[in-house]
Amino acid sequence: MQAQLIALDWGTTSLRAYRLGEHGRVLEHRSLTAGIMQLPSTPRSIAGQQVSDGFELAFDEACGDWLDADPSLPVIACGMVGSAQGWREAAYQQTPASVAALSSALVTVRSVRGTNVHIIPGVLQRSELPNVMRGEETQVLGVLDALPPGEAASPLLIGLPGSHSKWVRAQDGRIVHFDTFMTGEVYAALSSHTILGRTLQRGDGFDAAAFDRGVGVALSSVGAAGPLSTIFSCRTLGLTGALSGAAQSDYLSGLLIGHEIAALAQLLRDDAAPLPAVILIGSDALLARYQRALDAGGFAQITLAEQATERGLWRVAVQAGLIPSLSAAAARPLHVEN
Repeated sequence: MQAQLIALDWGTTSLRAYRLGEHGRVLEHRSLTAGIMQLPSTPRSIAGQQVSDGFELAFDEACGDWLDADPSLPVIACGMVGSAQGWREAAYQQTPASVAALSSALVTVRSVRGTNVHIIPGVLQRSELPNVMRGEETQVLGVLDALPPGEAASPLLIGLPGSHSKWVRAQDGRIVHFDTFMTGEVYAALSSHTILGRTLQRGDGFDAAAFDRGVGVALSSVGAAGPLSTIFSCRTLGLTGALSGAAQSDYLSGLLIGHEIAALAQLLRDDAAPLPAVILIGSDALLARYQRALDAGGFAQITLAEQATERGLWRVAVQAGLIPSLSAAAARPLHVEN
């Protein structure tokens, strides 16, 4: 199958490149560690020029050979590559944000190869406590595009667990509101840079019982004291022999994710509506944890979406007119699992 688009998901620590064929089918996929904060630094020749710019070097490493084979391929990118620290800043678009609004605000940077790289802007939510995201908006658009029209028009809750977990509320195919929880980054900081890490032992396996115990504490009346109080139990349960060092890592994970789910449920209940169905996007191991915590927190319907990033990048490229209409038509449905 002939390639139609090069799509880049370019974040802080990683760069994922996709060569997409008709209807957004993935023909080839590459993962590099060349995120915007760890770009390559060894100069080399690109298109007959000696190049030292890290973004140019990473771009060439990710897809230079694809462009050698077909220099006419359009290129689209999302993520931190469009931040103030990125290759070219793509100003945030405000909520409510739609595929039409984001695709009309693409920012272009021209590479030394002469290829235009079209960067999708992030999304800004103005409120008393402003909120932003870059990259996640493209994944959300990928999920929304895959849903039947009637389902996409209904209120949806889309979760993107990670270092900075995002919980996105969407309606009528638009991102209307989102909340951020720094759960993953707080876990990393607590386990590596506080006294909790002195007894915490990380293993290869998953201690489901310890994780569920942490979730249970966060969702209980004891958890009402908040994470600043309950996280100390990771140490005291160890000191009293109730929790082994090997179990403390998953207990702390469950505790923090449990507090995230409890806070999310409270925010949603403030709207005086039943807890909604949830669509999750992310890595399998992390999603398994969130599924357990969501189930314990009273979220009855949880589905997992796959290929959201590729689908979102393709959808924005189609909307922006980067792909011929015949190639763009009849896109394949995004796979969603219960």
